Amino acid sequence: MDELQVSPADPHGGVSPGKDQQAAGVGILLQIMMLVLSFILGHVLRRHRFYYLPEASASLLIGLIVGGLANISNTETSIRAWFNFHEEFFFLFLLPPIIFQSGFSLAPKPFFSNFGAIVTFAILGTFIAAIVTGLLVYLGGVLYLMYRLPLVECLMFGAVISATDPVTVLSIFQELGTDMNLYALVFGESVLNDAMAISLYRTMSLVKNNSSGQNFFLIVVRFLETFVGSMSAGVGVGFTSALLFKYAGLDIDNLQNLECCLFVLFPYFSYMLAEGLGLSGIVSILFTGMVMKHYSFSNLSENSQKFVSAFFHLISSLAETFVFIYMGFDIAMEQHSWSHIGFIFFSIIFIGLARAANVFTCAYLLNLVRPAQRQIPVKHQKALWYSGLRGAMAFALALQSVHDLPEGHGQTIFTATTAIVVLTVLLIGGSTGTMLEALHVVGDEPHLTDNFEANNGYATPYDDEESSTSSGNRLKMRLKEFHKSAASFRALDRNYLTPFFTTQSRDRDDSDDSHAEDSLLRSRREGFH
Repeated sequence: MDELQVSPADPHGGVSPGKDQQAAGVGILLQIMMLVLSFILGHVLRRHRFYYLPEASASLLIGLIVGGLANISNTETSIRAWFNFHEEFFFLFLLPPIIFQSGFSLAPKPFFSNFGAIVTFAILGTFIAAIVTGLLVYLGGVLYLMYRLPLVECLMFGAVISATDPVTVLSIFQELGTDMNLYALVFGESVLNDAMAISLYRTMSLVKNNSSGQNFFLIVVRFLETFVGSMSAGVGVGFTSALLFKYAGLDIDNLQNLECCLFVLFPYFSYMLAEGLGLSGIVSILFTGMVMKHYSFSNLSENSQKFVSAFFHLISSLAETFVFIYMGFDIAMEQHSWSHIGFIFFSIIFIGLARAANVFTCAYLLNLVRPAQRQIPVKHQKALWYSGLRGAMAFALALQSVHDLPEGHGQTIFTATTAIVVLTVLLIGGSTGTMLEALHVVGDEPHLTDNFEANNGYATPYDDEESSTSSGNRLKMRLKEFHKSAASFRALDRNYLTPFFTTQSRDRDDSDDSHAEDSLLRSRREGFH
């Protein structure tokens, strides 16, 4: 991970073991100090309800300050070596626990009750945002408004920057209270959105590397191969773990350590299995987290449930805080392509337009099949649009693009993505509290712990009489059938999947879902995705 610089005092190019160990120790000490400072500062900010500097912003600023001090002290060469790790470190060690915790912390009841809307925003919406961003960036290059990139690379940039991280919005929802449907929609979209963004990026990367003879059909096949294959691997591993914990009899006192060890290993097994098959480990581990929480978790003993919940929350918190610190440090230390400032400026405008196309188009389609009392309100749509901050996933994919794209194009995308992440986290993140209060979506709404399937909700199953619209509207009928399929899945889960994969009776649904909702509220602290 750390690539220490060669000591000039050694004519043979070696580094003495003592200096090597000392440099590594100082580097680790500096990283620990920044993590401690970030957590303490975040606690103080939360305690005083200071929304103008979110925790993610605080972590980013700490990295910026340390990197700036390193530049001033002319020690950036040695300090850079302590932080010098490649994108493989992100994808192998930092992102897996973050993504797994995202899927693991989903409360089943609000997620599945909003399943149709979440999938629409996360799958269709992310696709719209990526394509619109890519086409606008390409058009901007053709019109000489910004640095010109090939169309496929523009679409890769669109996929990179379509990964959202609405950490500040979710934190303020928790602090001030809001409609549970809106919270579940924002959170659920951000979770599935990462999987979609990675699949789109990998598909476009394959098209870039094998541009000859490609057609639209093959591109679609490659995307489905990546996304569906990874999802199937993750779901399969999750179901396997559920059956193991159900029938292995590990929930006794003297085997709880073994039970916890196996539970912790299954997510990484899912990740490495997908990577070994040439699929996306991140997508796989996300769905493994969702399945293991819904089925495997209830098969654990009570002490093991407490341990694994705390463990995954701990490592995901450490990982994402470190990601934001590293992003700030990298901005101060890395060589960026700031010469293409026009590319950054217009990219920021284009992603705002693409996010609007994503949110308002999907909301319009969803509202076509919803009765009046279950429409997605305009103020909630605006909140969804404003919650499209960028974070760790966009940064990691941009770092990957530096190596995937030649001739400095990847460096341009990386610089633009870094600037967008900083802008959204610092500026937009800091103004989120004021904006959400102006939209009246926090404070005076039903609190998160209220019944999210009340009549003012907008994603619960509805009756045929309520949803009947003009009989000739084929689009409405298709959307209506999709929504019915989500309800059918919930029935399948309740009647067949849960009894087969868990030892718990459905009679405990209410208490389990209540516990899951409380876990959902506790699991998302500001600055963590």
